[in-house]
Amino acid sequence: MNTQSFIQSVWLVTGREIGSKLRSKAFLISTGILFALALIGVIWAGVAADSDSRTPVAVTPETAAVVAQLDDVVETTEVASVAEARDLVSSGEVDAALVPGGADPFGYTLISEDSVPTTLVSLLSVSPEAELLTTDTVGEQLRYFIAIAFGAVFFIAALTFGSTIASSVVEEKQTRVVELLISAISTRALLAGKVLGNTILAMGQILGIAAIAMIGLAVTDQGELLGGIGAPIGWFAVFFLFGFILLAALYAAAGATVSRQEDIGSTTMPLTILVMAPYFLVIFFNDNPAVMTLMSYIPFSAPVGMPVRIFVEEAQWWEPFLSLVILLASCVVAIFVSAKIYQNSILRMGARVKLAEALKS
Repeated sequence: MNTQSFIQSVWLVTGREIGSKLRSKAFLISTGILFALALIGVIWAGVAADSDSRTPVAVTPETAAVVAQLDDVVETTEVASVAEARDLVSSGEVDAALVPGGADPFGYTLISEDSVPTTLVSLLSVSPEAELLTTDTVGEQLRYFIAIAFGAVFFIAALTFGSTIASSVVEEKQTRVVELLISAISTRALLAGKVLGNTILAMGQILGIAAIAMIGLAVTDQGELLGGIGAPIGWFAVFFLFGFILLAALYAAAGATVSRQEDIGSTTMPLTILVMAPYFLVIFFNDNPAVMTLMSYIPFSAPVGMPVRIFVEEAQWWEPFLSLVILLASCVVAIFVSAKIYQNSILRMGARVKLAEALKS
């Protein structure tokens, strides 16, 4: 088959894969739910960021200056007398009150109901000037949230589409449809079309989620986070593209080795573990530089590990390019191996085709 007819065959299968998914109510509903969850997550983050977590404190005219520089952590209510300040504490309207009087060097007293607010005490304490040799540019909670977001999106998209590809291959094999398809086009064109069609659909979801996240951050006035997340999202899309192609080819090959839907689980389980691993690793080790560095160079976890490291500014400028080269090389090897397995297994019915047999010429 010449090159032109091969490309035409690939696009024919690609269009078939995309069309069948877009006509599926289950696919459209799941995509809508995924977009809705992304929007809810962005809005929730905005609401949480805007929520007033300051400590309410009552002050008198004499003590107002003490907390004048703590507006970002203390919400002050000025009253005329010490008695009014005590009443506000007793009623629960404020957590504490600063009133005149007290031992040197402070000259004021902190009043609270039943326990001393340690956060406020630490802010009011006289501390020496501190110098930090290293600084954490990203808060722990934000780092955790971003890591989970990248891990969850990769996990859901790769597992969903990967399982769909494997099921589709087995269904065509079980119903003998594949025999009709191969009589018209080559097995390599059929495999390439399946991978390409599902890659386009998966990338559509990823780009949709990215657009929702960017617009949501802009609307909820999270400009600082928006400025820092742009480049990591771009790198995530690039890494996801090639990481998904790698996994999609392997899922198709795994599906070709069996003839019944009931046997898919046994062949795709190793791939499922590879897809799940990055998600759980970022949950437990997102603050571990050694683990995250290792993840960013392993092809199956690079789509999660490298964007997270870029976001927290732990990756050197050249590291994403090196990781991408490793991923591309792995992708080529996976496609070559998957094509051989698919070609040698797709027409074999009955018992599961062993890997050694599928790899034979």
